[in-house]
Amino acid sequence: MNLPEFSTARLLVAGDTMLDRYWFGPATRISPEAPVPIVRIQQYEERAGGAGNVALNLARLGCSVTLVGYRGRDEAGDALSDLLERSGVRCRLEQLPHHPTITKLRIISQHQQLIRLDFEEPLMPEEPSGLLDRFAADLADADAVVLSDYAKGTLSQIEALIAQALAAGKPVLVDPKGSDFSRYRHATALTPNLSEFEAVAGRSDDEAGFCAKAAALLQELDLEVLLVTRGEAGMTLFERGRPPLHLRAHAKEVFDVTGAGDTVLSVLAAARAAGQSWADATRLANLAAGIVVGKLGTATISVDELGTAIEGPRAEHHGVVGLDELLRLVAAAKARGERIVATNGCFDILHPGHVSYLRQARALGDRLIVLVNSDASVRRLKGEERPVNGLDHRMDMLAALECVDWVSFFDDDTPREAICRILPDVLVKGGDYRDVGAVAGHDCVLAHGGTVQLLDYVEGFSTSGLIAAIREGT
Repeated sequence: MNLPEFSTARLLVAGDTMLDRYWFGPATRISPEAPVPIVRIQQYEERAGGAGNVALNLARLGCSVTLVGYRGRDEAGDALSDLLERSGVRCRLEQLPHHPTITKLRIISQHQQLIRLDFEEPLMPEEPSGLLDRFAADLADADAVVLSDYAKGTLSQIEALIAQALAAGKPVLVDPKGSDFSRYRHATALTPNLSEFEAVAGRSDDEAGFCAKAAALLQELDLEVLLVTRGEAGMTLFERGRPPLHLRAHAKEVFDVTGAGDTVLSVLAAARAAGQSWADATRLANLAAGIVVGKLGTATISVDELGTAIEGPRAEHHGVVGLDELLRLVAAAKARGERIVATNGCFDILHPGHVSYLRQARALGDRLIVLVNSDASVRRLKGEERPVNGLDHRMDMLAALECVDWVSFFDDDTPREAICRILPDVLVKGGDYRDVGAVAGHDCVLAHGGTVQLLDYVEGFSTSGLIAAIREGT
């Protein structure tokens, strides 16, 4: 399996757009007003949902993307349009003055979603023909069309959109919603999940029954392709004139399935538009699904992540690495579903307190990264007489520990820039730290769904104490 040239693909996306908002913070006590947790909000994040997420996935793969749909004439709509356009999506979103932008607000604490608040009304524009006109105007420049239906009203005329695209010779891929699949008749490809498929075709007692129902639906709707995503069971591709293709799921750990269908649809469409067969495009989409369900909330994937997933597990370099190589290794580990832990420090004189602390940190995940202050950074923090051991020696000692996977260094006073590029699942600090907010890089980690853990060193050990004892001859 090879990666296609996604940059050659031009996609026209139409569907229900929405803004996903995430508020992150710790929940350390219960409200005196009601038996509910109090969350102290520390971070905010906004992402595009629905058809917007499909468009973002395509843009991140390097495709040329135009998005047609609706938004409200409000602050949320401005935020959504700005987010999409900054990511390279050409927005053709009509502003509806009497409808709010569909917004979903999620409150997250320690990787757990506590509540979701939805702000929405059915999208009922006064002149629905406007969307058909905008769609038709951009159709000629597209290699393929993607229709993302979330049953919010944007695709109320989906039959006309499919007819327009087919008349122009463009393949149409649809992510369906609801129990009336007749609306999608003559589309090129349909990508329901298992529950959506069963709501239309009925449940099956065995695999043979499932395949028979899928073949019948393929024929009834006059589709070229039917791709049914089946959660932990993977996905199955039914292509006219070919036997079914069953693919097992690739996710090592499922963290959040939000938007996974968007990713499958995006990668399938992008790969197909870039010239791959339906079978190869489905294999790529399956790999992409395995990556994205390991992320928090509505998420996208990159070409690098797909490339790493294609390569699969391989012998890796452990020990001292540069930051660029470290980022590649981390991307490969995340693509395999591994949990990344990171910490930092001077580690001037390695002592039992350090070793105990690093072992505790490693136990929190599958990989441990140690970021070490450069010699200049140590001098700025500790004074001209430090470090006692130079950077190379300090990194070599840390790399020799069995609990440490990768060691790299930073030259700033704090490792925040490196942490924000690495985005570990768990950021660990110890010693005198008692407040998560004081940990460099905590904001980036929390904003991307990670956690910050504060650990204690072994009592009686500190580098400064050891140096003082040596000087005093005790």
